Amino acid sequence: MTDATKENPAPRRRQWLWLVLSVAVLAAVVLLLFETEDTADVEAAAAPPPAPQVSVLTAAAGPARAVVSVFAELRPRWDAELRSAVSGRILMVHDGALAGTRVTKGTPLFSIEKARYETAVAAAELTLEQARLTLLQARNKVTVAERQFARDGASPPNDLALHLPQLRIAEHNVASAEAQLQAALQELEDTAVTAPFSGFVTRRLASLGQTVSAGDPLLQLSDDHQFEITAQLSQEDWKLLEQPLSGQMADLFHRDGRLLGQARIRQGGGFLDPKTRQVRIFLDVANPQDGVLAGDFLRVAFRGRVLSGTLTLPESTLTRAGHVWLVDGDSLLQRITPKVLLRHKGTITIAAPVDTGPWRVAKTPLASFLPGQRVSPKPAEG
Repeated sequence: MTDATKENPAPRRRQWLWLVLSVAVLAAVVLLLFETEDTADVEAAAAPPPAPQVSVLTAAAGPARAVVSVFAELRPRWDAELRSAVSGRILMVHDGALAGTRVTKGTPLFSIEKARYETAVAAAELTLEQARLTLLQARNKVTVAERQFARDGASPPNDLALHLPQLRIAEHNVASAEAQLQAALQELEDTAVTAPFSGFVTRRLASLGQTVSAGDPLLQLSDDHQFEITAQLSQEDWKLLEQPLSGQMADLFHRDGRLLGQARIRQGGGFLDPKTRQVRIFLDVANPQDGVLAGDFLRVAFRGRVLSGTLTLPESTLTRAGHVWLVDGDSLLQRITPKVLLRHKGTITIAAPVDTGPWRVAKTPLASFLPGQRVSPKPAEG
């Protein structure tokens, strides 16, 4: 055995000694950490955080009148592009035909040359007089033939012997001539274009001296006396309305909330809009109040039926996720997902929970709320 071999046991013992000391220090550190964690837990449990304060509303179940509101466009009942019924040169454009003018029914708009139509009337009158003369002659022949057979004591062999076919033709000729005269008079009358209803001239499409043909556009006239509204409701909202709907009145509101009057429901339901799959309701607005303008969007409020077993709450009680938070008798939070029956003027009406009320509802729920969380309720102000 060499000398190097004899010296090895001492360094090995020192290595083992350092290893044992390291393990002991590590164990002491671990024990110290465990003791510190247990102390922190005991201190946290000894001083729990205070329960957050929550403003609550006390609500009881009861009946509620459904009010269904929807925005719809107010449109004139009559909105027509007036077209010329005859051909000719425009001889006069009256002031009523200028764009922006308010006219009444019968106001003159255009004058179209009428010489040819006066000629047509004269010719139709002549044709009618000739037809009437022919009719008188036919009737006279029938009378003479009947008297002749009466004197002879004989019976006419057929209608031709009495000139009855000629009489019937003469009668038809008179009727035809009268119809032609009426048509000629109507064309002559159509050379003076007048407003068929009261309203505003929104566009003028023809000018002085222009030659127009039958069917050419002259101007656009929009009614200012009678309006109509076509409102569209979802099938759920339709079920909230009182039936039958025809004849009921609906309130009209401006976008700023001002009441503008009422509209009469003409008809509703029966079919769905092919694009929106919603129910259409047609309303009439006669003699509109000041401030009601065609083309405006108004809020139409329909009177609905009475709903039982409901809660009416501020919209702030409903979270974005559609939850409402209740506070039970032990001041613990409970979360429900109600069915919103209707919304009106910043409130929601929901079906009351199955439990017996009254209920304490969190007025402004927080995103940090958890089911079963203890809170400190206080009555909401206002």
